[in-house]
Amino acid sequence: MLELAGAMAFLGSAVRRVVSRVRPPLSPLSRTTAWSYSSEPTKEKNVPYDKTLKQEDGASFGPTKPLPRSADVVVIGGGSLGCQTVYHLAKMGMTNLVLLERDRLTAGTTWHTAGLLWQLRPSDVEVELLAHTRNVISKDLEEETGLHTGWIQNGGLFIASNKQRLDEYKRLMSLGKVYGIESHVLSPAETKDLYPLMNVDDLYGTLYVPKDGTMDPAGTCTTLTRAATARGATVIENCPVTGIKVQTDDFGMKRVKAVETPHGTIETPCVVNCAGVWATKLGEMAGVKVPLIAMHHAYVVTERIEGIQNMPNVRDHDASVYLRLQGDALSVGGYEHNPIFWDEVSDKFAFSLFDLDWDVFMQHIEGAINRVPVLEQTGIKSTVCGPESFTADHKPLMGEAPEVRGFYLGCGFNSAGMMLGGGCGRELAHWIIHGRPEKDMYGYDIRRFHNSLTDNTRWIRERSHESYAKNYSVVFPFDEPLASRNMRKDPFHQVLTEQGCVFQERHGWERPGWFNKDGPAPVKDYDYYGAYDIKKNVNYKYNVLLGKEYTFDFPPHHDVIKNECLTCRHGVAVFDMSYFGKFYLSGPDAKKAADWLFTADVNKKPGSTVYTCMLNKKGGAEADLTVSRLEPGAANLPLAPQSSGEGDAYYLAIGGGVAEHNWNHIRTVLQDQGFHCQLTDHSEDMGMISIQGPKSREVLQEVLDTDLNNEAFPFSTHKVVNAAGHQVRAMRLSFVGELGWELHIPKDSCLPVYHAVMAAGAKHGIINSGYRAIDSLSIEKGYRHWHADLRPDDTPLESGLGFTCKLKSSIPFQGRDRLEKQKEEGLRRRIVCFTIDEKVPMFGLEAVFRNGTPVGHLRRSEYGFFIDKTIGYGYIRNPAGGVVSADFIKSGKFTLERMGVTYEAKAHLKSPFDPENKRIKGIYA
Repeated sequence: MLELAGAMAFLGSAVRRVVSRVRPPLSPLSRTTAWSYSSEPTKEKNVPYDKTLKQEDGASFGPTKPLPRSADVVVIGGGSLGCQTVYHLAKMGMTNLVLLERDRLTAGTTWHTAGLLWQLRPSDVEVELLAHTRNVISKDLEEETGLHTGWIQNGGLFIASNKQRLDEYKRLMSLGKVYGIESHVLSPAETKDLYPLMNVDDLYGTLYVPKDGTMDPAGTCTTLTRAATARGATVIENCPVTGIKVQTDDFGMKRVKAVETPHGTIETPCVVNCAGVWATKLGEMAGVKVPLIAMHHAYVVTERIEGIQNMPNVRDHDASVYLRLQGDALSVGGYEHNPIFWDEVSDKFAFSLFDLDWDVFMQHIEGAINRVPVLEQTGIKSTVCGPESFTADHKPLMGEAPEVRGFYLGCGFNSAGMMLGGGCGRELAHWIIHGRPEKDMYGYDIRRFHNSLTDNTRWIRERSHESYAKNYSVVFPFDEPLASRNMRKDPFHQVLTEQGCVFQERHGWERPGWFNKDGPAPVKDYDYYGAYDIKKNVNYKYNVLLGKEYTFDFPPHHDVIKNECLTCRHGVAVFDMSYFGKFYLSGPDAKKAADWLFTADVNKKPGSTVYTCMLNKKGGAEADLTVSRLEPGAANLPLAPQSSGEGDAYYLAIGGGVAEHNWNHIRTVLQDQGFHCQLTDHSEDMGMISIQGPKSREVLQEVLDTDLNNEAFPFSTHKVVNAAGHQVRAMRLSFVGELGWELHIPKDSCLPVYHAVMAAGAKHGIINSGYRAIDSLSIEKGYRHWHADLRPDDTPLESGLGFTCKLKSSIPFQGRDRLEKQKEEGLRRRIVCFTIDEKVPMFGLEAVFRNGTPVGHLRRSEYGFFIDKTIGYGYIRNPAGGVVSADFIKSGKFTLERMGVTYEAKAHLKSPFDPENKRIKGIYA
């Protein structure tokens, strides 16, 4: 409990008289009542930096340089991302490029940022991005320019008030070891020694990262542009953009043509939108959807605090507050449950701040005083409340926009634009020059969102609010959003809800996660966690079940998922996979396109279905999918494409969570190669159920009007058949490693076919199963999940999918030259399967050691119920830089580190489950 009077005294001269009352500690997501006070808070609004780039007289005198007539790239926005992008483009050799800033550099949101840099995040890619930013700011720029960027390495301290939070930090520590990032788990007493002013009475422990630090916005951006202009880039301030010219090419695709300003037009094929809060308006000029929203984000700067000098920056996630060292003072901020939206974004808002709303900000005060009690007697020097852009998943928006070729996004950084700027600026530059980033940037790629969502105001607002409010929440492996659910529902949704389905959200779709034995747990409308006087949902069973997942141990329903898995292994289970992307590729050049797009030879006889990859130019896997060659005239829409009478036709079935990414990859390749064919999307027109297990043939033989024996219906083939009087496309495939078929069903026929399957399966003990079971069953079999153990920075050879590549043929395909080179030189990294004997869960990111040396980390891990072991897959390297051969794997002693604890692991070159692939052929011992 905390006396309100004590909390208000922290504001020193800002608030003098207070109404005292007692209240319980705040949860980061709880609803609060406005605090009462009777004197005016401080009116002083100012950033805590010695230098900003604001013009003293506030006047604008037109562009600081003449505009060129043309440029290869025009970057718009002179904040952290714009400056980092132009710097990295110049560093990669591009000279004919321009940065346009409507006011002065940093004028939008960068100038008031807190500038914190934390090296450890629960993502290997983000750890690498942050490491690059740190190198650029602390070393590279100073070496190149002789100028100091303002980097201060004072360290970072993460506070844990409970075991789960410390477990999360230990996960980060283990991952950090793979990347050579020094970190230490400290006891409360050790924390007190490091930070004497800290209250440690309620601490469980802390994570200390000595080489974290703080950045200076003006110093960083000035130095970046100085280095970029030295390499030939042109930086023009005081030059707003008023329009983007777009033209339509011969393929009907829109492309960037020019950038318009009040001072002239620059012809260019490429624009980079680094406009931050104003990025949505800039997108509208080109007809591009930019799904972000602006909110007020605030911190306060204290008066001088004796003894605070050289202390590390602090993140107390459980109190939702951060404390940034500011010389001999602190900046205090956080993420509240009820942020203020900035709905009327003004173009005139430069080097400007809002008045701080103390009613909103007060929730951070209690946590700050609790953690550093001296703050109670410390005055407030100034307040900093400025706009920041936030997105639906608290990740940036990057990459080429789906609507317009040559229009790139580098915005929506959720107040982390300084911290992520260096890494993301480099990836964006690589994206622009080479067509793809170097790293797996799918988590930031605008194409991770389905096109039906990116202009949906409700989705953007609700999701962005929830992501903001939960920013400091523990990142648990199986968390799901509560905001903007039920956006896309398949025909089975209601009947599965009634049977206890606990849904997951992917790409807007509700897909089955697992089946609760205690009846329906429907997802309700979003309640904003009770903020904004919105009534909080009560008796919310779905939310209660989610809460039981908030653990780094096995969840309470571990045995429910086990039953779904083992029923599939021993009997028969039905999986609703309707969220899959379902595309047709057809037309005169369809065969040429299929040969070039797909690594496997998909041009077998009609009726064949082939598992294949699609690659980028560097040989990295942009997708894995099944491609079925269709028999002309066997069916009509939606079971076959609209017949044009010309060329071949293929049916593509793609994981629904990445369907937008796949669609755009295929479309881009078709345009770049000039193939004349049609790509059509029928994902919403069909449902899909997969019936898997040793008894699947017996069940389906009662429902389908065709012979299902091995000779009549072999593995990897498909047919249009009748199911309970309805025409469906049946495919003999498996994503779980069992005998089974997928039924692709026109929307209106879905429920009759499903009911017929369940009726026929009743005597065989058929059950519904969800994706939690698929995750376990598929890893047990050694099947890949794209964006987990197969990513755009992994080649098929590294990922054990060489069998999908037609390298023995002479047929060219995208990325083939890179694979041939890699095959010749040997693999410097490759995927390995690991099992451990201890019954502990792993989730990915655990460090992998060979003979005591870190060689990689797990990308994906699940419990395998049939083999009764935890299984993990990770890519390992040879620390000496040599080839990772089978002997290198066989001769090593491997251990896995989970939350600081080491476990002996067995390495497998093949899946330990059914390595001879007998079960998918229907051969059961």
